[in-house]
Amino acid sequence: MKLPTGQSGCFFYPGAFDRDQQKSLVETIRSVLQAAPLYQPVMPRTGKPFSVRMSNCGTLGWVSDKDGYRYQPTHPVTGEPWPAIPAALKELWAVVAPDCREPEACLINWYAPDAKMGMHQDRDEKTFDAPVVSVSLGDDALFKLGGTQRGGPTESIRLASGDVLVMGGESRLCFHGITRLYPGTSTLLDAPGRINLTLRRVTA
Repeated sequence: MKLPTGQSGCFFYPGAFDRDQQKSLVETIRSVLQAAPLYQPVMPRTGKPFSVRMSNCGTLGWVSDKDGYRYQPTHPVTGEPWPAIPAALKELWAVVAPDCREPEACLINWYAPDAKMGMHQDRDEKTFDAPVVSVSLGDDALFKLGGTQRGGPTESIRLASGDVLVMGGESRLCFHGITRLYPGTSTLLDAPGRINLTLRRVTA
C-alpha cells in the first residue's frame, strides 16, 4: 500500500505484524533493553531533553547529546556495545528492502502518552540508498509526512500497533514527525504509550 504522497518510495503496511507477533517482538525488545536501557537524549547545543526516551540495537546506534547527532557502537551511558538486531526485524527488512544490505542500526524510541517528535529528516547516515523502516507497537500515533524542504505541505496518517512504514527513494529525506499519541488505543503494552522501532543502514 503506497502512501498518497508526492514523494515516491513511501509505503505503508497496516497490520504487518499480527497480535502474537507483536507480543513476541515486545518481549524481545524488553530483553534488548535489559542490556541497553532506555536513556534520555538531549538536543545539541541547548541540552534540552527529548520528550522520548531511547535506546538502540545493532552494530551502531544513533545518539544525540550536546556534541551533536551521530552513530556510535556503544551505549552512551553504560559504554557497552549495543545488542544485536532481533531476527524478526531482519526478516522484515529482507521483505521490504530485499535489494539493500542489512540494517546496522535499530533505534528504539519509547513515547509516553504526552511525548512527541518534531518534524525532522533522517540524514545522519553516510548513505541514503536504503530506506528507513519503522515499526509501531502500542498506542496509536499521528504521523505527519512532509516534503524534502522544511515548512512545506504535510500529510497525516494514524499509525496503529503492528503497522510498518517504509521511507525510501525520493521519500527517504522527507521531513516527518509524531504530533500526538492516542492513549488507551492498544492493550499490547503494560502501560499507555508507544514503542517505535526504526531500522536503518548507516554506511555505504
